[in-house]
Amino acid sequence: MNKTTNFDISQYLDSKEMIAEYLTQVLRDGDMDEFMDAIGYVAKAKGISNIANDTGLGRESLYKTFKKGAKPKFDTVLKVLNALDIKLQAVA
Repeated sequence: MNKTTNFDISQYLDSKEMIAEYLTQVLRDGDMDEFMDAIGYVAKAKGISNIANDTGLGRESLYKTFKKGAKPKFDTVLKVLNALDIKLQAVA
C-alpha cells in the first residue's frame, strides 16, 4: 500500500534565488490567484509572524489575505512583498 503525503512548496523556498525563480515562473503563467497563493507560500516559508511584525498587519489578517479566493488590496500585497524583500519590476 502506497502512502502519500501533501506537498508543501514552502519547505523548498529556502533562498532568495529560489523564491525569485518560483515567483517569476508563477507570474509568467499569468494566473493572479496562483500568484497570490505563491506569495502566501513564500510568507509561510519566511514565517507569518515575522511578516506580521514587518508589515504591521496581524497574523490572522495575513492568513485571510492569502486564503483561496481572497482579493487583497494591492497595497497589502506590496507591504508583504516589501517585508519579504521582493521587488516587482516591469520589463518592456
